[in-house]
Amino acid sequence: MGLCVNGAVPGEATKKDENPKRGNWGNQIEFVLTSVGYAVGLGNVWRFPYLCYRNGGGAFMFPYFIMLVFCGIPLFFMELSFGQFASQGCLGVWRVSPIFKGVGYGMMVVSTYIGIYYNVVICIAFYYFFASMNRILPWTYCNNLWNTENCAGVLSPNSSATFNISSQHSLLNLTMGLNQTLKRTSPSEEYWRRHVLNISGDIGDFGEVRLPLLGCLGVSWLVVFLCLIRGVKSSGKVVYFTATFPYVVLTILFIRGITLDGAINGILYYLTPQWDKILHAKVWGDAASQIFYSLGCAWGGLITMASYNKFHNNCYRDSIIISITNCATSVYAGFVIFSILGFMATHLGVDVSEVADHGPGLAFVAYPEALTLLPISPLWSILFFFMLILLGLGTQFCLLETLVTAIVDEIGSDWIIRWKTLVTLGVAIIGFLLGIPLTTQAGIYWLLLMDNYAASFSLVIISCIMCIAVMYIYGHRNYFKDIEMMLGFPPPLFFQFCWRFFSPAIIFFILIFTVIQYRPIKYNDYVYPDWALTIGFLMALSSVICIPLYAVFRVWRSEGHTFLQRLKNAVKPSKDWGPALLEHRTGRYAQISSSRCDSNPEAQPLNPEKLKDDLGLTIHGSNGQAHTQDSKV
Repeated sequence: MGLCVNGAVPGEATKKDENPKRGNWGNQIEFVLTSVGYAVGLGNVWRFPYLCYRNGGGAFMFPYFIMLVFCGIPLFFMELSFGQFASQGCLGVWRVSPIFKGVGYGMMVVSTYIGIYYNVVICIAFYYFFASMNRILPWTYCNNLWNTENCAGVLSPNSSATFNISSQHSLLNLTMGLNQTLKRTSPSEEYWRRHVLNISGDIGDFGEVRLPLLGCLGVSWLVVFLCLIRGVKSSGKVVYFTATFPYVVLTILFIRGITLDGAINGILYYLTPQWDKILHAKVWGDAASQIFYSLGCAWGGLITMASYNKFHNNCYRDSIIISITNCATSVYAGFVIFSILGFMATHLGVDVSEVADHGPGLAFVAYPEALTLLPISPLWSILFFFMLILLGLGTQFCLLETLVTAIVDEIGSDWIIRWKTLVTLGVAIIGFLLGIPLTTQAGIYWLLLMDNYAASFSLVIISCIMCIAVMYIYGHRNYFKDIEMMLGFPPPLFFQFCWRFFSPAIIFFILIFTVIQYRPIKYNDYVYPDWALTIGFLMALSSVICIPLYAVFRVWRSEGHTFLQRLKNAVKPSKDWGPALLEHRTGRYAQISSSRCDSNPEAQPLNPEKLKDDLGLTIHGSNGQAHTQDSKV
């Protein structure tokens, strides 16, 4: 019987790639590790611990895991199955209902914003990594050119990192005295603000480009490009290291952390539930948003990575493994962080809640100061910032691959597939150029503005519309049949219920709560001017506005004499919607499979003499193959 070129012919050796045109992951371990690296990022190190102790310690775990089960894992599974079924990126999948293709463009815009500022955070980690290669960490003492008279270090140039009881009491008295007369600034804070950033006084005062940061930004973009030079073929090999080594560093730091003086106080503060806070709506809102942003839903990366899976891969299993691994990493990182913060609080003579901050202040001020208190501090500092670099790169790989895949899939011609490496290089160069303003003296203001607005409520809107489009426009019955054809079994009833009712309700709740809870952002004591906040809102709207604009364009371009006819044609699936490879287009997709096999010169049967084989026999063979693969799943 005749099969199209991508099919498996009896007696012929099985191809390594099921989809030779786009390529596939080398194996499922590469996909899982890449997805773990994408979901586990810098936010797991600073954002989760901060939210945990701000919202009742151990009590925060209860709403956190409820949101994981009812919202996080179902949405994760939906995006993986969506991309895997169509073998398309965040734009190509919207053949399912072309009017909603603006959702894919919105995902691209979000990934662009995040990719620009995320690599700047990685470049700062590179800066600290290189600066740690000294006998004495440069932020240990207050005797440097950038220090002020307000600087009060924990260590003096002649002291060691080990304290006795009397020195702790004297340090406490010093700290209390300084807090009464002037605001103490630590050497690590002054190193961060006055040396690394040389921060200006206003978001509009760009000052000069910080050349060391610019150089590190170039290094970070070069590393990302080299790791993606062959797409998932190269990044899939790199993640064996980048996704696993942070766990080695976390474990080393955890073992070291729990042996420190005062570490138990930090861990108890982390785990002790404050049950009175669990009734506050804000705690539930923070738990839902942390799950949502931590897993990377609506960024487009999950759809993109799953599109390189083989058609019958069990993405249901993968979604549960990756989601639970991500959240377990957050909890584990909390133990590491709070053991160090408890140690730091003991030596500073303050409460644990006064030591920690969130965002860059935690990663580049509190932790570096804590590292100076450890024996062989340069070694621990190198390990810590190397871990931050790898955590950031794991996410950055997928952000860049999302943009490149969307561009290549959308154009779809042979020449752009052949020159995909140049597309990757072009995106990397543009990302580097757009990141240059963030390396100026006002760069930190812009970085926080993008972090707070570019990927905030817009993600919630995009994800909500995606759920509605797939479940209610394309139809939940159609989608459940697609998944059954792909996996060999329909999605479990729990996931069907979540997709149709519970997850959209939670997403809507997050959106409403985000609006009600809105507060203008500040950076320490600096209040952002109205014009800067306006730019922030425009960045947030720029991704959402893609959805209605493209919908209007699609209706206008659709066939039909009346508006209702055009709307109906724009909403219904495209003729080429369905599995990408012809041997997988069975059932209701079989007729389209037949017509494409006749019309597409790349999809002609391998044996022209056997064209006389009837359609039913060909479909029967495809079904047989599908059932064989399903049984393996």
